[in-house]
Amino acid sequence: MDRIVLSEKIVNDFQTKILFWYKIHKRDFPWRKTTDPYYILVSEVMLQQTQAVRVVPYYEKFIKRFPSFKDFALAKNNDVLKVWSGLGFNNRAIRLKEIAKIIQNKFKGVFPQQNDQLLALKGIGNYTAAAVLAFAFNRRIAVIDTNIRRVLIHELHLSENISQRHLSEIAFQLIPKGRSRIWHNALMDYGALEATVKQTNIKSRSKQSPFKGSEREVRGKILRFLLEKKKVTLVSLVEFFPHKNIEEIIIKMKRDGLIIEVGRIISISK
Repeated sequence: MDRIVLSEKIVNDFQTKILFWYKIHKRDFPWRKTTDPYYILVSEVMLQQTQAVRVVPYYEKFIKRFPSFKDFALAKNNDVLKVWSGLGFNNRAIRLKEIAKIIQNKFKGVFPQQNDQLLALKGIGNYTAAAVLAFAFNRRIAVIDTNIRRVLIHELHLSENISQRHLSEIAFQLIPKGRSRIWHNALMDYGALEATVKQTNIKSRSKQSPFKGSEREVRGKILRFLLEKKKVTLVSLVEFFPHKNIEEIIIKMKRDGLIIEVGRIISISK
């Protein structure tokens, strides 16, 4: 497929529609009241596979406990996981801490502002890098999450099978100059409240598996157990969590840097 070029009328009409709607219906979140890249990064990582309304109390508690890259980089994993516990996908917290350490040590605490620098940080992908640049620095860069993808496909009558590259090309043309931050917030809210899955019948490319009885649920229970008990034997952990894949789950948690095993004793990593 050749590059799709939108007419000036299509761009102007679409911008007017979305921004007018946003002026009336915009949502209020604490991470929208700051341009601090640290706070933006924390919110973006928390928002991965988690609804925004659920993130709010965890975000507020987190930045109060770890108000800067330096505070976060020096924190113990045990303290980090205590604050993160309940949000799910706990390995996100450990990855985020590693990013904070790199920014603090390699970049002297100054957040890198180049896309290639961000993508070089383990745990930051194309979406997160673009989101931080747009929301923290108002950079004119296409940010495409599930909601925005659905809005573009629905409103512009695009194929659901459109490639990410072509969708990004279209999305970039639509960004009002100098208004990347507000534009992407507007698109996200429009997708969350107006052009919903139910209204558009456009499904997400990825489907999250049920939480109940899942490996994610067991991992969360193990971490809460270790936060309370501090240290336990591998045998007692296996006995306490009679999940068919418990030993495999423990191996994965060690690989993800969540826990360590020393002499058959399991504890949260330092």
